[in-house]
Amino acid sequence: MAAWFPDGVFASDCPSRVVLDHVMSKWGTLVLLALADGDALRWTELRRRAQGVSEKMLAQTLRTLEADGLVHRDAKPVVPPHVEYSLTPLGRGLTGHLVPLMAWVAEHAPDIVDREAAAPARTTRQTSAQTLSR
Repeated sequence: MAAWFPDGVFASDCPSRVVLDHVMSKWGTLVLLALADGDALRWTELRRRAQGVSEKMLAQTLRTLEADGLVHRDAKPVVPPHVEYSLTPLGRGLTGHLVPLMAWVAEHAPDIVDREAAAPARTTRQTSAQTLSR
């Protein structure tokens, strides 16, 4: 990290912040991971793989990732329209790092979510105890 951030500060105007916003957004990450297998996917398949994404958010996410040079949009000149999305070489390089991160997340998510679910109960008990001690 010192090579990119020698003083250890993540400056607010650093271009990496913009890229992180695009890549690490919930839908950006899921779309990139859906495309990580290497196959070009159509809109409906992307929407199926990123369950819960609205049409508006999927369109916005794909436009952003395409503008960033991470996703390629291939519109076939046919009727009805046939559009496929795939990763660019830059996108493949990125997903090479995202896939291991997602594997870590998938492995640890149940424990983390369980801890998170238990946290409000502890906080509520602590707050009640503090209130009673006053």
